[in-house]
Amino acid sequence: MGQRAVSGVFVSVGSMMPFDRLTRAMDEWAAANAHIPVEIQIGKGDYEPRHAKWVRKLALPDYQARVAGCALFVAHCGMGSIISAIEAGKPILMLPRLQAMGEHNTDHQLATAKHVGIRPGLHVAADVDDLKARASALLADTGTAPAPISRFADPEFTARIRAFIES
Repeated sequence: MGQRAVSGVFVSVGSMMPFDRLTRAMDEWAAANAHIPVEIQIGKGDYEPRHAKWVRKLALPDYQARVAGCALFVAHCGMGSIISAIEAGKPILMLPRLQAMGEHNTDHQLATAKHVGIRPGLHVAADVDDLKARASALLADTGTAPAPISRFADPEFTARIRAFIES
């Protein structure tokens, strides 16, 4: 298994697109909170952190180890990040990518944020200032971990689908 991060903050922009707004905001937060270890996976982003440790890409076992080893996971509103946080039982603080800022080709992350942000342990920031404030608040009191989810659908549900397909 990959190296474990020191308990602190692990930030991921995901594997598909850069997200410099998130990277920059958490690097600024790291500068103001130098006593807390922060590591940022920046992907293909142009902004390279000056105050936080950073890496462009992590192998899956290393990524999973960082999520499992952190006190707070910060990411975009991607389903892979959300599922990783839930599986690791870690609170996640998310900043949705915005189409208007060129961060994605749709605003689907706003819809994701609206629906998952009401679950315990899944927190959504409205903007970078809110992100920084929530990061500090969550580290002071991490609160409830995300409710676990099963890797498999309910057997009754799959039986109904099977019956429908076979009919």
